[in-house]
Amino acid sequence: MARDDERLARSQEEPIVTGLPDVPGIGVAMRLTPGLGVHLRGLADEVLVKDFPGATIQRHEREMLATAVSAANDCFFCMDSHAAHAGALLERENATDMEPVIDVIKTGSSEGVSPKMEALLRIARTVQQAPLRLTKADVAVAHAAGASEGDVQLAVLIASAFSMYNRLVDGFRARTAPSTEAYRARAAEIADNGYGAAVPSGAPPPSS
Repeated sequence: MARDDERLARSQEEPIVTGLPDVPGIGVAMRLTPGLGVHLRGLADEVLVKDFPGATIQRHEREMLATAVSAANDCFFCMDSHAAHAGALLERENATDMEPVIDVIKTGSSEGVSPKMEALLRIARTVQQAPLRLTKADVAVAHAAGASEGDVQLAVLIASAFSMYNRLVDGFRARTAPSTEAYRARAAEIADNGYGAAVPSGAPPPSS
């Protein structure tokens, strides 16, 4: 089944857990209790937005790591929303020539990225699949390509956090959009304000 067909089929699934808030994607988990919303958005800000000790990768590269992990987990909501966030950040940085790379990353490839990002994507995908398969050699390759200790730590953190987010979305079978266009409106807001910004009354929480 082609990826677009898979996305459409997923969007037609109904939640399998009752009593959930009537919002899409990770918003379901965020709305279950006020504390969950605070902590889930806060975790996203920590690994994707805020300064991280010793890290050199940019915000759009962090979003690319989140996209890669979500793609590997076949979580369309997280894959498509974070791809849109990466694209919005690239637009803000006047680096739209890199946008096609986002679609490549969704396929499980690292073609077109820098050697440093290729090594970090490998680390993130390994942690997503089987963390004990990550080796010192994988980390050494990343360092040799210019990744800092902070970059490697972020790759592991993002892979771990998004495997959780992905499982929350798909474990509940939360509603997912049939098209990637659905995520563009929020992407610019995420690029400007991050994930922990106040959510307007009645609006869905920032996608994650």
